[in-house]
Amino acid sequence: MNINYIDVEKTFGGLNPLTARNTTRITDDRGITYIEFTPFDKFDWVKLHFSTRIGGVSSGIFSSMNFAFDRGDDIENVYKNYDLFLETMGLSRNDCVCSRQTHTTNVLAVDRRHAGMGLTKDRDFDNIDGLITNEKNLCLVTYFADCVPVYFIDPVSHCIGASHSGWRGTVANITHETVSLMRKTYGTIPKNLYTFIGPSICQECYEVDENVAEQFRNAYGLNESDIIIRPKGNNKYLLNLQAANYFNMIHEGIHPDNIGITDICTSCNSDWLFSHRASHGQRGVLCGFMSICK
Repeated sequence: MNINYIDVEKTFGGLNPLTARNTTRITDDRGITYIEFTPFDKFDWVKLHFSTRIGGVSSGIFSSMNFAFDRGDDIENVYKNYDLFLETMGLSRNDCVCSRQTHTTNVLAVDRRHAGMGLTKDRDFDNIDGLITNEKNLCLVTYFADCVPVYFIDPVSHCIGASHSGWRGTVANITHETVSLMRKTYGTIPKNLYTFIGPSICQECYEVDENVAEQFRNAYGLNESDIIIRPKGNNKYLLNLQAANYFNMIHEGIHPDNIGITDICTSCNSDWLFSHRASHGQRGVLCGFMSICK
């Protein structure tokens, strides 16, 4: 498997985050390949496996570890993919609660009552792009194919969070909503948080129009906008979602040393990661699976 890495220090325009290199590890478990985030290695009470396309049973454009039920894949293949992947975490479908993402900034605190929702029973919620919990062995499942996964660990209050941050969720700041709900529900203090900005489309691959660029200019300071938005000409721009999410975390009071940033772009690696842009929408879906295991 050939991996194209992002030069995060270069694309951050000299911000030089301390955790910008070697932040990911590719792991193979009996033919199932997933990504782990090395800044989270210190937290042995949290499991976080981010899927790749490798190791499932789906075929064609869904090859092979696809987790989307609504894109045309065979339903039984999708269920089998969940079972195979969850074995790497020692969990089952009944331990999962799956987000219902619609590019909002809505975040939900979940507990054992939500276990199985989205897989073994219907959800009792909709329009939820982020999940938080302090419940042991309850797996937070969120979905991606270029959008930014943002993860949160509070080792003091012993809780976690996982959110989906596309460009809409980023400019509207789902990180703020996630941290606010963790504070309200579990007493989280932002300076105690450790976070990670996960595999997603890089700036070199992500072209947007004037309308999107203007929304980011309005949401961020001038110096930040210069890093987030790079003019390309003809009213087109290259958008750095990782940088925007980094600034969102800084604004929440999260310490820079506690923010990990992916060195893997989904679009640059579309042969082994699903990418909406690279596939022109003909693709399956990746998942991040996060749980408290101790």
